[in-house]
Order: sequence, then C-alpha cells, then structure tokens
Amino acid sequence: MKILILHQHFNTPEKGGAIRSYYLAKALVEHGIKTIVITASNEKKYNVKNVEGIEVHYLPVPYDNSFGFLSRGKSFAHFALKSISIARQIGSVTLCYAISTPLTIGLAVIRLKKKLKIPFVFEVGDLWPDAPIQLGFIKNYFLQQSLFALEKKIYREASAIVALSEPIQKAIQKKISGQRIQIIPNFSDCEFYHPEEKDPMLEHQFKVKEKWVVSYLGAAGIANGLDYFIECANQSRKSNLPIHFILAGEGARLSQVKAAAEKLQLSNITFTGLVNRDTVKKILNITDVAMVCYKNAPILETGSPNKYFDALASGKLVVTNFGGWIKNEIETHQCGFYADPKHPTDFVNKIKPFIGNASLLKTYQMNARKLAETNYARKKLSELFIESLKGSLV
Repeated sequence: MKILILHQHFNTPEKGGAIRSYYLAKALVEHGIKTIVITASNEKKYNVKNVEGIEVHYLPVPYDNSFGFLSRGKSFAHFALKSISIARQIGSVTLCYAISTPLTIGLAVIRLKKKLKIPFVFEVGDLWPDAPIQLGFIKNYFLQQSLFALEKKIYREASAIVALSEPIQKAIQKKISGQRIQIIPNFSDCEFYHPEEKDPMLEHQFKVKEKWVVSYLGAAGIANGLDYFIECANQSRKSNLPIHFILAGEGARLSQVKAAAEKLQLSNITFTGLVNRDTVKKILNITDVAMVCYKNAPILETGSPNKYFDALASGKLVVTNFGGWIKNEIETHQCGFYADPKHPTDFVNKIKPFIGNASLLKTYQMNARKLAETNYARKKLSELFIESLKGSLV
C-alpha cells in the first residue's frame, strides 16, 4: 500500500499544535505502509523532508491563526490547487486520506479521484460549513448554499468518511445516506503522557510553587471563548483562591485576551505562547485542572479537541464551559465538571471542593487516566485507523 495524506496543517511534536495527522502517518509507517504527506508551510520554497519515515512535501502556502476570514479562504484555496499539482507529480498511490478543515481540501481529492483514479477517505474534525456559518463568518446565502453543496458532493465521492465524534457522525448521516462513516476520535498518547507527581523544578520554573494550577493548552481563536478563562481567573482572585492560570497557545484572539487580563490587573495568569509537545508535558505536570473552552455555539459542542485527550492521558481533572458529548462524558466517568459559561462564579463554587479535598481530586484524576486508556489510547485507535483504511479499499 501507498497512502497519500492531504492536510494543510500537518504538525510535528517539535513544532507544537495539533498533531493528530502526525500520529496517523506514524501509524501507517509502523505498519510498513509507504506514507506521503502534502502539507503547507510559511517557508518561501517548496521542500521535501523525511520525518521519521514519513515523506512530507511542504508547499509554500502562508497561513497563520491570526489570519482573518478572507486571508484564510485565500490560503485554503491556494493549498488545494497546489496540492493537486504535487500529487500528480508523486504519481500512483493506493488511497488518499484527506483531512479537513478546510473543506476546500475536498476540491483537491475530487479532482485527484477523477484524473488519477485515486479513491479517497475524508476525515471530518469540524462540521463545515456549519461552523463558520453559526459563528457568523459566512452570511451570504448563496455562498452558504454553494458550500453545503460542495460538502455533500465530497461525502458522496468519498470511499468512506471518518468522523472524530459521534455527534459529527450523526450530523453527516442526516445530510447523506448510505455512506460508511467510521468514528475515530482524537488520540490520548498514553505512552508519552502519564499521571505524575509535580516536579518542584517545574513549579519553580513556572512560578507556581504552592499554587493550584488551571491550564488551557490550545488555540486562542474566536471559537475558543477564552474571555471565560480570564473571568475565571478574575473570580478566583476575588475569592482569594490559591489558583494560578496558565494559557499556552496562540491565535487571532490572543492579543485581546492578554489585554483583558492586563486591564483587570491579573497577576494570577501566565501566557506562554505556542509550545511544543515536550513543553505541554511540562505544563501538564504542574497542572491540577485542564480547562477546555469554547464559545457558546451549539456546533462547537460536536468537536474533538486535542487538549481534552492530552488532559485525560495526563490524568487531570477536566473542566468544560460547553455542553455536548464531552460534558456528558466527564460527568458520567467522574473525571471533570461543567461550569456555566455565563457565570464564572460557577467555576469558583465547583472547584472549591477539590481544592479542599486532595482525595476527591485524586479520584477524578485517576478516572481521567482510566478513560484515556480504555477509550482513546493511541495504539488502540491506530489499529482501528489501519483497519478502517483497509476496509475502504474493499
């Protein structure tokens, strides 16, 4: 087999950011499957690198989390067009695995299927165009309908679809019938992340000695609703709780979030910027609570955020400010709680029992690790991924 992965945002552990596509590519290589990735880079020249046995083609297509909607759209379209050209040069492959977002990657794989007779599997991590429409980015009715038509065409043309959550699977089933949709959620890397005692040297490095630590590790975009994270820090200060907040990530809203913290003169929050996987592990070592934030929009409740699975693998109490399947899961498995996004005092009231009861905190943290091992272990889901691809060729 020879598999081509199309993903505009392919990251490695050294770079930082979401690395699901790296895990998928590694799983293929470990099973002796020739694996080629076409991705984008902010470099000015086209480049090809061997990344741990993965042949990675970096296309010079600029992208940044701070880009506005039009700049993002231009980048997405540019990558789709360039990836078609490079795929043609690569030649014959067994299967193409296309990862959205963006939805426009579907234009590339439909073209490759037609011209090069390459079947494809389409992975859906976020529901497009539903998400940008609900968030108010796409208001033009005719553009909305065009994108919905493209979405359905991609689903029909795919040999199979991979959904990252059950709600995403159900949403796709409502849009198109008769298509095979496999759920393969994000991975908990239970070999890399472990429940650990806090390292005094790391507590000193991050200046959180004798503090409770609440961390947010991920994008600081419009969808992430990090104003709530700032309000939790503010309410915790007002309540004299011994909590320090760490926000590690970058994005379009980061400067505004920082400005809000400065306006409130919060000394109980640290911004680290984008960090790689090794630094994420260090921050999780000193973390008591991992927060997963989203803006209040129903479509965002369907997602499968990487930070959630890293938190589970590390054995952390998980706090969410949104409903949906993650809220239900952490409540069912008693490894976290939901805090009302309209009332930051709800976070304060619900966190207090854990601060005052080390045994309760430990129980919830152990439950988080157990959930990771049982449902989301990387090795287990990697096997499911391989079997799913093989099934797509039958």
